[in-house]
Amino acid sequence: MRIYLTHCSAKKETGLQHTTTSVSPDVLYTATPTKRFMKKCRETKVAWAILSDKFGVWFPHAKHEWYEKDPATITDEEFKTLLDNFNEQFQGYDQIFFYHNPGRFHRLYRRLTQETQLRDRVHLFSHLSEIA
Repeated sequence: MRIYLTHCSAKKETGLQHTTTSVSPDVLYTATPTKRFMKKCRETKVAWAILSDKFGVWFPHAKHEWYEKDPATITDEEFKTLLDNFNEQFQGYDQIFFYHNPGRFHRLYRRLTQETQLRDRVHLFSHLSEIA
């Protein structure tokens, strides 16, 4: 089984900021690259998820409230929680394709892809045309 993944974005639906409304990731995240990734995954009908700095692996059917978490503020304990979540959620996948911008790939996500038990299954890619 294959899944496509990208990291979360700082740009979020501002109308949700001071509410307790829970939404799916395609409603919350508004950054253009993230929106394009989610749209392409839906159009090609592939499994996908967002790697949230706060919630870990966030599948499209799950709902969460608006949040603010800068990847630069992740503590060692939070990193371990994210890493454990990544390992658990993707255990059943043979291939994990991580969409990223090589020039803006935060060290948190690079570290996570290198330290996961599943690192041999992780493939970084940077062109939406590779989603198939």
